[in-house]
Amino acid sequence: MSQTTALAGQPALQATAPARARLVEIVVPVYNEEHVLAQSVRRLHAYLVENFPYRFQITIADNASTDTTWQVADALAAELPDVRVVHLDQKGRGRALRHVWGTSDADVVSYMDVDLSTGLDAFLPLVAPLLSGHSDLAIGSRLHRGSAVVRGPKREFISRTYNLMLRTTLAAKFSDAQCGFKAGRTDVVKALLDSVEDQTWFFDTELLLLAERSGLRIHEVPVDWVDDPDSRVDIVRTVKDDLKGMWRVARKALSGATRLPVPPRVQQAQLPPAMRWQLSSFAVIGVLSTVAYLALYLVLRQLTPAVVANGLSLFVTAIANTAANRRFTFGVTGSRDALKHQVEGGIAFLIGLVLSTATLAVVKAAAPGASHLAELAALVGANALATVVRFLLMRVWVFNPKRHQARHAAANSQPNFHTSHTPQTSPTSQTRPQELKHR
Repeated sequence: MSQTTALAGQPALQATAPARARLVEIVVPVYNEEHVLAQSVRRLHAYLVENFPYRFQITIADNASTDTTWQVADALAAELPDVRVVHLDQKGRGRALRHVWGTSDADVVSYMDVDLSTGLDAFLPLVAPLLSGHSDLAIGSRLHRGSAVVRGPKREFISRTYNLMLRTTLAAKFSDAQCGFKAGRTDVVKALLDSVEDQTWFFDTELLLLAERSGLRIHEVPVDWVDDPDSRVDIVRTVKDDLKGMWRVARKALSGATRLPVPPRVQQAQLPPAMRWQLSSFAVIGVLSTVAYLALYLVLRQLTPAVVANGLSLFVTAIANTAANRRFTFGVTGSRDALKHQVEGGIAFLIGLVLSTATLAVVKAAAPGASHLAELAALVGANALATVVRFLLMRVWVFNPKRHQARHAAANSQPNFHTSHTPQTSPTSQTRPQELKHR
């Protein structure tokens, strides 16, 4: 079976290959788990034999256990087909996963905790998007809306706090970094391993952060999860190691050291058609409108209250802004629907009016004696947000060419009951479908 080790390579998995031709490796890292290992592995093996449509291999990764875990694992490998065992002389879940995943010849590699706290019915949904080539990594999420989780308040608080820190400090998009139920395409995982430094509990979090910064697609699966009361994880030490790992990843991110080759779909991603021109044109018109608004506001502010000056300035510049964007940004010519476009564009004006009026109210409450320049500074921020809303409204609704073409086609499809020949309206006096195009 061929493997591709370059992260930027094409998907190695072919959707047309028979299901049984695919191989999924499930790693079960263990350390002194003699009491639960045999029961869990037999249960996992039986479930996969009965329910899993792909070839599988269960690998028990013994992390330098000091009890009889190795002997139990060795006996299971001799007893059950598709079960093997590897031994490492050093502890560390990350070290075990690195060793097994880095040498695997499976199409997809995965791991789960030996206590099987996560319901096994989520395993096929976990790996299916990887086998189809849709996603690069997949994680079980206990924080997903569809998950059913039973655990104590202490573990719940720690987990939610940890994931919140990842989202706020490292901009992580995935919801649950700690769930011991993860999988990845083997070619993708191998390409990431060299850049992952951690060897213990932070290993998979670091892998996910690195994958996300590289533009890879992470699939999340809601899971049923029951807390293991016999868990022997050193929470204090794990928290310290996680904080150190987060600091290390943040430092690498700031220095650009986490940048890796990205998949072709990320490299080839481009702005939608005509977006480059539209953004440029809209920005130029926006700058001119803002300058006109500021100048008009300063003049009117000498004669009227701030709210009145703001409303009049916005109203005048909004009309000019909509007309300019209609002609230059979205390429609509002629007088047909011009009034309709102004009315629809007025929604953006109302949004800007609400935002700016609220901003003035806040400024007045916070600093009653604020200068006109201070008011202007606050209004610029409010209008910047309104500008984003204006562009989206214009592009997807007001000047959307599909919308106008559909209406034009519907009008042309109406039966003509007139027998007399009516002179045609001049082409320049109406908006033709071909004119509603992107530059």
